[in-house]
Amino acid sequence: MTYLVIIAFVAILGSLTAALYFMLRGGSSQTAKSRNMARALGTRVGVSIFLFLCILLAWKLGYIHPTGIPEGH
Repeated sequence: MTYLVIIAFVAILGSLTAALYFMLRGGSSQTAKSRNMARALGTRVGVSIFLFLCILLAWKLGYIHPTGIPEGH
């Protein structure tokens, strides 16, 4: 699970970096720049949702356990 989270965070940062690159340098036309930037940001959203669902599934299957303030205190 740790490796999955690390890989997902690297993918999220990579897609944010790609979106920044396309925003600053992008391409010759404005539509190509916007399309590439939107695709990179859409990838980031998709990876973030996938990571969230994987964390929920791991919790449901018992692979990870919440820690923190005990109930009733």
